[in-house]
Amino acid sequence: MCAVVCIQRLKSNIGLKNTTLQLPFVKMQAQGNDFVILNALQHVLPSLDETSIRLLCHRHLGIGCDQLLILKPHPEADALLVIHNADASTAANCGNGLRCVADLLMRQLNKSQIHIGLADRTVLAQRTNLGVRINMGSANIEAEHADYMDIHLGNPHRVYQQNPQPCPQRNVEIIEKIEHDHIWIRIIERGAGETLACGSGACATATAIWQQQQHQRPLTIHMPGGEVFLSLDGESVCLEGSVNTVFSGFYDLTSDQYPNKSEKSSCII
Repeated sequence: MCAVVCIQRLKSNIGLKNTTLQLPFVKMQAQGNDFVILNALQHVLPSLDETSIRLLCHRHLGIGCDQLLILKPHPEADALLVIHNADASTAANCGNGLRCVADLLMRQLNKSQIHIGLADRTVLAQRTNLGVRINMGSANIEAEHADYMDIHLGNPHRVYQQNPQPCPQRNVEIIEKIEHDHIWIRIIERGAGETLACGSGACATATAIWQQQQHQRPLTIHMPGGEVFLSLDGESVCLEGSVNTVFSGFYDLTSDQYPNKSEKSSCII
């Protein structure tokens, strides 16, 4: 059940002197990959700078999330999705975030399928018995090496099968076990650090397995936060799984104190 709450936290350096603005939000999660969603289709939203985005995503001083997702109007699709990582950097794609906002929009619009625009593509989302299915589009294999494969799905991924190394320029997936059509992975997301799940990372992992094993059977990708199901529709990778609403409320933007120290995500592989 969705609990409606009003969260009040310390804020600073966002140019709102002696002012409080209530920002309506929904928090959702998919396999533990959690998101704060702002809907400019329904609300007039203030402009958020990098400091306010980092604060909103902060797990102690804000709402807390892996990514901030902002829905905006799109000339052809049902919505445009803008994605910010927890460090305020932007991302071009987010499979689990897409499934969460698709679930939200399908409920609000009373539709069983919708189209969502991204920076470089428009994807189809559908309601299924397993939750929400996203037709993610094609995956481009950029490089193949003995230890890893570089794959692009609107955002860059490196899938390690052995000898993993830090790669801050890419999202990293580390294959830990393969049993038939079940794959277990760890995820280190660019701009967020190690996370419980990554939808586009699951897609990249499936693409690497299909390429290596020269088959295109459906796969189950197991992540620390749960499992998702991968398949191919022509050349398009399809991602399917459950999503949940955690809570919704109003976030108070004020002009209080916020740590000035820059926070960087780090992870030891």
